[in-house]
Amino acid sequence: MASWVSLLLLFLCQSISQAQEESGSVLEFTSETPINNVVQDPQTGRIYLGAVNTIFQLGPSLQLEARAETGPKEDARMCTPPASACQDTKLMPNLNKLLLVHPSNSSLIVCGSRYRGICSLLNLTNVEQQLYYSDNKGERTYVTSIEDNVNVVGVMSIYKKDADRFSVFLVGKGYGSLDSTKLISTRILQDYREWVVFESIIEASAVQTTPFVPKYLHDFRHAFKEDGFVYFLFSRTLDGTDNKNLTFVSRLCEDDPHYYSHTELQLNCGLNNRYNKVQAAYVASPGKELARVMTVNSWNKVLFMVASMDDNENESALCMYPLNSINERLVDIISACYSDSGKISGIPAVDIPYSSKTDEFCTSKIAKDTLKNFKCGADFLPSPLASKPKYALTVSPVLTESSLLTAVAVAVENDHTVAFLGNNQGEVFKAHLTAASPVYSKTPGDTMGEKVNKNLFFDLSQSHLYITTEKKITKVPVQTCLQQKDCQSCVEMMDPYCGWCVLEGRCTRRSECRRAEEKNGWLWSPRQQCVKIVSFYPPNLSCKKTQKVRINIPSLPNIGLSDRLHCTIESFKSEGSMSETGQVSCDLPQPSLIPQTPEGQDFVAVDITVFVNETVELSTREFKFYSCAATVRKSENTPCMSCVASQWGCQWSVLDHTCSDMDDSVVGTNIIKHRQGAKCPQFENPDPVLVPVGYKTKISFEGINLKLYKGRAFTIGTELMKNVEEEVNLEEGQFYTFSGFNFSYNKSPETNVLFYVKDKESGKKMDSTLNVTLYNCSMGRADCSLCKNADPKYSCVWCAKQKACVYEKLCSAHQGSEEPHIMECPDPQITDIIPRFGPMLGGISITIRGTNLGIQREDIKNITVVGQPCIHQQEKYSVSTSVVCEIGPLDHMIQHWGHVEVEVEGGKRGTSSLVFTYRDPIPEAVAPTRGPKAGGTLIEITGHFLDTGSKDDVRVTIGGVDCAVEHFGEEITCRTGEYRADKVPSDPLTIIVKYGKTTTASIPNAFQFLENPIVLDHQPKGSFVCGGRNIVVTGSGFDLIQTAVLMVTGDNSTALENAREKNDTVIQFQSPTVNASLNQPFKTSIKLDNWERELKPFDYHPDPSFNELTKKVITEASIIIVTGRGFSKAMTAKEAQAFVGDVSCLVNTLQDDKLFLDPPPSQPRARSRRHRRDTRPELLDLAIKFGKGEWVVGSVRYENKNESSLYIIIPAVIVPMLMIIAISLYCYRRKSQQAEREYEKVKHQLENLEESVRDRCKKEFTDLMIEMEDHTNDLSEGRIPFLDYKTYTERVFFLPSKDGANDVMITGKLDIPQARRATVTQALNQFSNLLNSKTFLINFIRTLERSHDFNARAKVYFASLLTVALHGKLEYYTDIMRTLLLELMEEYVHSKNPKLMLRRSETVVERMLCNWMSICLYQFLKDSAGEPLYKLFRAIKHQIEKGPVDARVKKAKYTLNDTGLLGDDVEYSVLTLQVLVHGEGPDVTPVKVLSCDTISQVKEKIIEQVYRNLPYSQRPKVDSVTLEWRPGSTGQILSDLDLTSQKEGRWKRFNTLAHYNVRDNATLVLSKVLHTQQNYYQNQENHEERNALLEDDKVFHLVRPAYELDEIKSKRGSIKDKSMTKAITEIYLTRLLSVKGTLQQFVDDFFRSVLCSGAVVPPAVKYFFDFLDEQALKHNNVDEETIHIWKTNSLPLRFWVNILKNPHFIFDVHVTEVVDASLSVVAQTFMDACTKSEHKLSRDSPSNKLLYAKEISTYKKMVDDYYKGIRQMIPVSDQDMNTHLAEVSRTHTDKLNTQVALHQLYQYASKYYDGIIASLEEDPAAQSKQLTLRFQQIAAALENKVTDL
Repeated sequence: MASWVSLLLLFLCQSISQAQEESGSVLEFTSETPINNVVQDPQTGRIYLGAVNTIFQLGPSLQLEARAETGPKEDARMCTPPASACQDTKLMPNLNKLLLVHPSNSSLIVCGSRYRGICSLLNLTNVEQQLYYSDNKGERTYVTSIEDNVNVVGVMSIYKKDADRFSVFLVGKGYGSLDSTKLISTRILQDYREWVVFESIIEASAVQTTPFVPKYLHDFRHAFKEDGFVYFLFSRTLDGTDNKNLTFVSRLCEDDPHYYSHTELQLNCGLNNRYNKVQAAYVASPGKELARVMTVNSWNKVLFMVASMDDNENESALCMYPLNSINERLVDIISACYSDSGKISGIPAVDIPYSSKTDEFCTSKIAKDTLKNFKCGADFLPSPLASKPKYALTVSPVLTESSLLTAVAVAVENDHTVAFLGNNQGEVFKAHLTAASPVYSKTPGDTMGEKVNKNLFFDLSQSHLYITTEKKITKVPVQTCLQQKDCQSCVEMMDPYCGWCVLEGRCTRRSECRRAEEKNGWLWSPRQQCVKIVSFYPPNLSCKKTQKVRINIPSLPNIGLSDRLHCTIESFKSEGSMSETGQVSCDLPQPSLIPQTPEGQDFVAVDITVFVNETVELSTREFKFYSCAATVRKSENTPCMSCVASQWGCQWSVLDHTCSDMDDSVVGTNIIKHRQGAKCPQFENPDPVLVPVGYKTKISFEGINLKLYKGRAFTIGTELMKNVEEEVNLEEGQFYTFSGFNFSYNKSPETNVLFYVKDKESGKKMDSTLNVTLYNCSMGRADCSLCKNADPKYSCVWCAKQKACVYEKLCSAHQGSEEPHIMECPDPQITDIIPRFGPMLGGISITIRGTNLGIQREDIKNITVVGQPCIHQQEKYSVSTSVVCEIGPLDHMIQHWGHVEVEVEGGKRGTSSLVFTYRDPIPEAVAPTRGPKAGGTLIEITGHFLDTGSKDDVRVTIGGVDCAVEHFGEEITCRTGEYRADKVPSDPLTIIVKYGKTTTASIPNAFQFLENPIVLDHQPKGSFVCGGRNIVVTGSGFDLIQTAVLMVTGDNSTALENAREKNDTVIQFQSPTVNASLNQPFKTSIKLDNWERELKPFDYHPDPSFNELTKKVITEASIIIVTGRGFSKAMTAKEAQAFVGDVSCLVNTLQDDKLFLDPPPSQPRARSRRHRRDTRPELLDLAIKFGKGEWVVGSVRYENKNESSLYIIIPAVIVPMLMIIAISLYCYRRKSQQAEREYEKVKHQLENLEESVRDRCKKEFTDLMIEMEDHTNDLSEGRIPFLDYKTYTERVFFLPSKDGANDVMITGKLDIPQARRATVTQALNQFSNLLNSKTFLINFIRTLERSHDFNARAKVYFASLLTVALHGKLEYYTDIMRTLLLELMEEYVHSKNPKLMLRRSETVVERMLCNWMSICLYQFLKDSAGEPLYKLFRAIKHQIEKGPVDARVKKAKYTLNDTGLLGDDVEYSVLTLQVLVHGEGPDVTPVKVLSCDTISQVKEKIIEQVYRNLPYSQRPKVDSVTLEWRPGSTGQILSDLDLTSQKEGRWKRFNTLAHYNVRDNATLVLSKVLHTQQNYYQNQENHEERNALLEDDKVFHLVRPAYELDEIKSKRGSIKDKSMTKAITEIYLTRLLSVKGTLQQFVDDFFRSVLCSGAVVPPAVKYFFDFLDEQALKHNNVDEETIHIWKTNSLPLRFWVNILKNPHFIFDVHVTEVVDASLSVVAQTFMDACTKSEHKLSRDSPSNKLLYAKEISTYKKMVDDYYKGIRQMIPVSDQDMNTHLAEVSRTHTDKLNTQVALHQLYQYASKYYDGIIASLEEDPAAQSKQLTLRFQQIAAALENKVTDL
């Protein structure tokens, strides 16, 4: 599909500034606050802007008609409206979340972010009039979200109920932590029966459930309605286990009252779903052209969607999905689930989202022919449905962009489809969607990087587009055709809206061209065609003639009778006419009107332009008027041939020696016609063609076609003859001779010489092609050998007398008798030896330079160097001048220096005067001695004789790593390569310097490769394109680096900037200037020697723009305000500079659109001479400088108000009184100036302070949340370490017992002799049967509770044993519990305070209830509440461990508990350790720790990170591992206490990482100690034992315990210290607030998961609460408050508080004391929320109570709503409850220690045997069942067992 697009990408910002003609001018409206939503009234065209705190009503031309203020409002995050009932409210901004036009009753639906997202109705014609608003209708009317980042979409619809039809709107909303959990809801717009306006009238738990929604991260982007269906487009995660977003479209039937039809289809955009996250969408019908390509009907709608990549927002794409394809795929999914077990072609294709069910769900088998009856689902059919990823609808992107596309709108023009695409830089493109290949055209606009809002839409006429950015909406025309003034520029636009209206001469839309329907009447822009003159007849004409010309224009439109044609040629105009062949005929101008032929040309080209109807230009083309006379000037040496060979058809007159126009009437032998060049009189074929310099050589040549010149004389000449012409002699026939000329030429060895021949009589040049080569023997032949090597054709010889190479005849004249040809060359001469030093072992090449070193390589017979043979390297030989040979080794006993000798052919020898020396190089030292392993270090090697050989002979290696030689001389410098070995730092490596083939010298242990530098961070993270911003890169290891460069690379450009300052941890650069006009993405990297690292993120922003300065006059008291856009994108107030004239101003405050400057403190002057020469010297430039960018924003005049007093000084002639008054006025004025200035300064400083505090708070909170997200967002059900049911029940029931983890119920071990086991087992089974008798069990329990020694602990333990023993029949257990509860209730209602019931576990039944709740809520914990609880636990743990924790006193810097707050400032730093686990491979794990952590704390953090995928019980324990640090060659075992531990008096401090000086990025080895693995509980005991030992040892960690301070101080001093300590501690109480704020979301999430009746409420809770309500009705003195307390005591206090304080009951985790302290605060808050009593707080209230005082009211309301919600739920019947309990019994009973429980229960039966027997005997029912006898028999059977035990 990618080839479907022919793209014209034009920035509308360009068209915005120009579209002033018929298409309409640009209009805009600016809001004071960010714009959230924009809608248009489809009837009136009015525009409504939903901005922060304001709704604007604008006319179609964006003029303001009305505005309604919607904020800021008094609100609080946890506030439930009305706000008057809330505490701690403050003014909060109201973001517009939803804006919908309700045209049927002329209202505007407005929903904001305040008051839990409630809505209002405004009048469409005047938004200032509010039609409806109510904030007291409760949660059912909360529509949107209070979270800023939650997107909401909506669409109008109709709802039918019975015979009534209502207007409703459907809302799609993402998850906000404090919002309603309804993903999709239907909201009514009128009161109807029990429904109120804005109420959610459809309850569909599948898409409105709490536990699952937060996992899926819905981000709604679009909603629309089509053909009876409502569609929502959104992205979400697949199942909560992976954070990757996927795009889905969901569909609902419009008349589906239950959302049974809710079906989701995954939409994939690009290969492998590359563009997976939807950003915006638009639904429209495609044009016919696009429809044909997509094979859909043009009336079918298409979903146009822009989507981006998850991990790279700078890549996005446009994808198209036909709605019929979406619907077909949805029908396939529904059919597959209803009829084919969820499979398509045998492959599973259907999923059920938002459900934890893993069993089969598509089980119905509806006949396919009846499926149409269930297209909207049914209550018995599964819902909601979704496609599996493999069955997603996948399309290829039609275009991709290297920016984030954020908006799309689509229009159709003349059957062509045009997409308008907005991006995050404020740019809007137009894309023409066709079947051609993509063509891009892009022009940057002044966009300032503001994102285009997703609300991109057209006006009612489709002729304008509304574009919304952050605070502005602009109305621009969809096309700017009329701006193009000619056809070429019109078609170059390639805009499908435009075309050239030929007969009107305008670029227009088709509809605006009157004759567009005629053939060629309107030429469409993308077709790239204009009216074109193809040819003329005649094609050209002589400049001496005139005639009519026929003009061929195939694309000419129909010219009617009323149309008038004319042609213009220069200033000449002639009427035109149409010929029968469709050509235009026009007269050409008279010769006198034709322009002159230019020099050097033989024609003149003029434009012939054809016009229609006087002014409309049709087409233009060049017409050539030629001049035959001018053709001769083009080649003066061959005038005849140039004439007749020209393209114009000229002829040559021999007699006249002229070239003229072809004239058939002129004939004769003297006329040579066109193309008859062979008949021209001419001279050719010179001989010889080689002519030597300095010797007069006779030249003969041939003359042809000279009959008419018989008897004529000729002269010959050339430029080198220096204006001398010689006569030509006629030899015989047609041959001529020329005696020659003594030429001189020394610029090159040879050159071409062209002779001309003239007719002597007329002096006119004849045609001549006499071309010879002139050569100089001496050029390039400096010696005899080179001369003899010359080509024999030149006849060059070495002339001994002249000592030069000359032409042979020149030498013969001087030589005498000796023949130069046979003369031998002189002996060779050696002028240079390179190099002059070589190693003793030889093996290097030397170059011998000189003269007469032979003519060919074979001439070299022998070479010796210092008397030793040197091997000739023939391939490097250069004739006569250079010989290369390789020297051999030299015996050490021989003299090391000597001459070089070369012997050539003929026995001639040449010996050098220069000396060559053999010597061995001795490298001694190298600097630097260390470098990074990436290489690039420039090292210098020093020593003796290093310049032996040459640079080409030397190779340097460092431990096998090449070092490229860059300089060779007395010192050698080379650049290291990359070190690839694993061991880093390397051992000190040997540097080897190799000379030639055989000589090596080395420096041992000379260089070490270290780790590459580490880049940790860079600040700031952006720059303007002008560059010059100071960029600070922090890290370590920078001292190793020699060169640091900041590189910015684009598609075709690179900018570099060297470091300005550098030390080991910091490098400072200035950002380079980049070319913004290229509009390309930039990659910023840091290159440190050879090591390169990309700096991410680093963004280049467009330079800021400045508005014209409004205030032209400044004084020393005024504040200068500069306005514009984009200031804060890449600059801060500290970095910016400002100047008035030559004086700098302080930049006080920098905002994105404003700069506040303090005025110059002294009188400024102009900065340049130009200003000083200005006629108005008082005008000074105000310049702003950001980095390298400098902008003059205006001229200002500086008034020194000191001088203004001069104007009020009265001349001395006035009475002194007036002078006093004047002086008083002056003083007053000075004071007021100063006060005014101080006031403005203070005001701006306060504003700045407020802004910075706000920013810092926001940043700190955001950072903390991001860190916690890293810990929590990968959690899923599978990775939360839930305990199995058995361990869970053991910990809940028995861990709090006196034996704790060693309790027999946990160990499961009974010491029963083997021989007795069968008997005991049988007896215990009988005892179990007896317990299953209600009569016996009730008597058993009553007997025990009547006993005085059966204390509270025993009751709790007995109840837990009973729970395990009866677990196999939980319905029976429940019945017993109900019976006992009824008795307990009677007792409390009639004799005690009813409110105290269930408050404490004072009876067996109260503990039984607690255990029953624990059993029934286990699955709810796993499915729903467990995850937020685990996240809360993890969040608290993570937050505490972010700061110091005192291992001794168990206090932390970050905690919720004031008693556990570390009341001291501890210095620490965050370290990242690289941990290697011994025996588990080479992989290291990075672990974050604190420098102040004890070694045990470090071990705990390491174990947690390394074994994070294992539950706590399977991890090694702290005491079972050792930690070793290897800073050097030896390792060091780290421990809490050792011989190095620091002592302070009698106190010993725990060892910390800081104590051992462990640095950041240090590598530590974790090893396991071989000893018996201890279990969880034993480990806890060991810790306690260890702590007890430490108590005796006077050990401390961070602070000494307050009660054990050294008793050195006086009493008074002690008191003082105590008060001081208390004061200081209270200072740190603000940390509680910080931690609380960070954890708030996690606390809220947990409370909501537990207290949300809208979610899945466990049936046991509903069942038991109904039981309490039912019993309360039977008693008159039980009021609502009492019932509330009963419910609170039975569930929140009895179960939730227990689990909250003990997360290890449900999770396999370890809860430390400091974590437990914070959990206790949350648990206390939970308990306070469940009580009815009001908490009156004062300054003396505990800090823990004060901490959550603000939220308590909200939590209380949650509890109330929870209880009310449960009361309104459908009752759970006894049968349903028993079924549920039976399932729990069946699933888990086999795993429990039932036999042990029975045995332990019998111990109580044995102990109270007599009382039980007595009770049974008194009970008639027991007697009738013989229970006494059965009990006695069991006791008898177990009697031995008892004694044995």
